[in-house]
Amino acid sequence: MDCFYAAVEMRDNPKLKNLPMAIGGPSKTKGVLCTSNYKAREFGVRAAMPTFKAFQLCPNLILVRPNFSKYEAVSKIVRDIFFEYTDKVQMISLDEAFLDVTDSKHFDGSASLIANDIRKKIFERTGLTASAGISYNKMLAKIASDWNKPNGQYCVTPQQANDFLKDLPLKKISGIGKVSATNLERIGLKTCSDVLKYDLHELIIKIGKRSAIDLYESCLGIDNREVENRRQRKSFSIERTFFRDTSKLEAIEYIDSLIEEFGERLSEIDQFHLENRAISHLYIKVRYSDFESHTREIMLDSLHAQQILSNLTLDSKAILMIRNAIESFIHSSSKGIRLLGTGIKFKDKQSLQIPLPLGEIA
Repeated sequence: MDCFYAAVEMRDNPKLKNLPMAIGGPSKTKGVLCTSNYKAREFGVRAAMPTFKAFQLCPNLILVRPNFSKYEAVSKIVRDIFFEYTDKVQMISLDEAFLDVTDSKHFDGSASLIANDIRKKIFERTGLTASAGISYNKMLAKIASDWNKPNGQYCVTPQQANDFLKDLPLKKISGIGKVSATNLERIGLKTCSDVLKYDLHELIIKIGKRSAIDLYESCLGIDNREVENRRQRKSFSIERTFFRDTSKLEAIEYIDSLIEEFGERLSEIDQFHLENRAISHLYIKVRYSDFESHTREIMLDSLHAQQILSNLTLDSKAILMIRNAIESFIHSSSKGIRLLGTGIKFKDKQSLQIPLPLGEIA
């Protein structure tokens, strides 16, 4: 999706469309940005940038607080569209996914026509634009998805891959961040062509075996990862940060609303995240005014854990356990409170074993 959070806000408030705006906060001096629209990006404003720096670059920037429940609702519409074309969908985030359309019967199997039709349906149903990359593996499709942004698509065929990769900056390859790109540049490696000039053995000597092999394969366009239909959750939690030191009394008064919101979010979890899963434990988190964080695990008996998972609802017993644990942390220190959080951890269900009676060996 193109600047997803910002695009949703501009759709719902057209006055923002031609103005530099970003999602984040809570204020001009605190917090970081989730994303920005393309107008703001002209000033150098980017995702994950501290808000104070964003306002230094763009004093007229409009800051909008994020509304994740709204973004999740739109994301579900988009995801449902994906499943109209293939069952092999791997959601990476609310606004990004991999689709394997190898066996799709739509448009006689043309991936480019499928991508174009998906983008068309997304716009019809949400009023938002999306960009797509099409190729024979995940790495190249990911890189290609940025090629004709916004509201475009790009295809890299096996025959085109070598030319496409030849002058590609290494920082475009997933997993190579700013630090890695800078370190590689120091030894003369800026593009895929620079890497392929080396004998693999020489490259191993310079950057290590695992890094050298991964980099060499990427520069050759090799990526054997499959599209994973389902990525099961390891945990589910919510956290709420207070943007000033909060007193014990205020923090305690907030506990019920935190638990209530957690319960509401829990009831909306997609069932495929929970297949063959069990709850390991509840946990809570508190961060004090000096930014020291403490967590605590709350163990559950298996029957109680199964009831919560089956109903996707916190019962009164679980609510009391969470409340008491958070209050205990709050009262155990004289410091102010900066964050409260709670959640559950999942584990794979273990196969049941029938205990055999011990006896004498004849």
